[in-house]
Amino acid sequence: MGTLRIERLCDGHGHITRPQTLAAALAVHRQLRPMLPEDSASYVAKMARITGYGARLVAALNEDDQVAGLALYRVYENTYEDLRLYIDDLVTDERLRSQGVGSALIDWCEAEARALGCRFLVLDSGTWRTAAHKLYLRKEFVISSFHFTRALD
Repeated sequence: MGTLRIERLCDGHGHITRPQTLAAALAVHRQLRPMLPEDSASYVAKMARITGYGARLVAALNEDDQVAGLALYRVYENTYEDLRLYIDDLVTDERLRSQGVGSALIDWCEAEARALGCRFLVLDSGTWRTAAHKLYLRKEFVISSFHFTRALD
């Protein structure tokens, strides 16, 4: 993998500042979240709603400005870890996996967390994503809890 740069796709208030880059990220993001909208306009609108609720987006771009990966994260305080940066989504284009993109995004998120005074960098990962788990363990994440979900149909 050549040179990567991490670009913010929204400002500190959650307003999308790079809609064209975000639209270009759709194909990569759907590799992790296939339930996302298939068309770029609906995707950008959905992501604008999500960032309006406090999430932030960054993309890893290669030397040709193509999206190699994406991170969606939030910073918030809770009762057991104080201020934390939680990574909702971390995805590398499947053609570029194991080439440092995910690692670069994690490093960027860690630097952002430290700059914001966070005490923890946190993420959840599906139990079947064993290749991703190897990266997280190399990056010194620990498996600290179970995550339970219940649909409210």
